[in-house]
Amino acid sequence: MLPVTLAMRLRGAGLQWLPARGDRFVVLAPELEEEVFVLSDMVVEVHEFPTGPVLGFNGTTEWALDSVDTSRALWLPAEDQLRSMLGAEFAALEREGGRHRVRLADGTAVDAEGAAEAYGLALLHVLTRPARRA
Repeated sequence: MLPVTLAMRLRGAGLQWLPARGDRFVVLAPELEEEVFVLSDMVVEVHEFPTGPVLGFNGTTEWALDSVDTSRALWLPAEDQLRSMLGAEFAALEREGGRHRVRLADGTAVDAEGAAEAYGLALLHVLTRPARRA
């Protein structure tokens, strides 16, 4: 799973979240940051309001939550989502010495302990590199 610290960096670099079924996220509140939630039609749904999407917690008895604005939720993109977001920038995923390496089309290689983290670091590189001039 993508580390919360890397998810924060990706969000800060401009990664946008359009909540969808199956997405994992944490609520940015000290008492809830260790809890990973999964967006589901049965427990957590996206409710669209004029002010923007809100995450509705339906039928949860253990938490005193009705809804959370998406600005207070941090998306933890899955490995396949991160790879998909890399698009044509992605060249290869390799495993070497117990670590994962993502190679990008521009020749950049990013290493991490897990594949999701390697994809996340590669996406962070893509989002934060200076724009190329034509």
